Amino acid sequence: MIRVLVADDHRLVRRGIKEILAVTGDIVVIGDCASASEIEAALRQGLPDVLILDMAMPGLSGVELIRHLVKIFPTLRILVLSMHNESQFVARALRQGARGYVTKDAHTETLLQAVRKVAQDEKFIDPALVNAMVFEMSGAENAVDDKLTERELQVLRLVAAGKSLNVIAEALHLSPKTISSHKTRIMLKLDINNNADLLRYALHHNIADGIG
Repeated sequence: MIRVLVADDHRLVRRGIKEILAVTGDIVVIGDCASASEIEAALRQGLPDVLILDMAMPGLSGVELIRHLVKIFPTLRILVLSMHNESQFVARALRQGARGYVTKDAHTETLLQAVRKVAQDEKFIDPALVNAMVFEMSGAENAVDDKLTERELQVLRLVAAGKSLNVIAEALHLSPKTISSHKTRIMLKLDINNNADLLRYALHHNIADGIG
């Protein structure tokens, strides 16, 4: 029996995942978590065969959370379940230790296949994403976005899409001042001095997004 821990900050999403897994004969959900602190506490009680992890959690989240969990629990098998379908997010998650990556609009059978593969310590990427990326991304050009935190990458993607600071703030549920601070840190980390160069960087690395 494959023992699964589900981590997502939305109650309905957690319930939906548990209902999907409940109809199988070989997978059982042993618990669910809504925050990074809850995840760590649950893992200290015993590791599941698979941790299904949302990329956007309260507090520590995204690749930072993956990195943190893998450092503490090196044998932990993480399957990311995310709304993000861009290759940058997939590659960052895998480089930091995730075993698999599935989008939230994937078919039920894809999620079940992913859980079973990851439980066997194999890697799995949502088939819908494979054509958008090289499975084993490596090298300086592919790793350049690791300079940025998950939040900074989100901000950069929206800036590159032409969104104003106010629109980005509303989309990410932050203040415009906080978004401005993120943008300043992004430019410092990337050694970029103006908006035009920031846009060129984003276009060169295929970093762009929209809202809605």
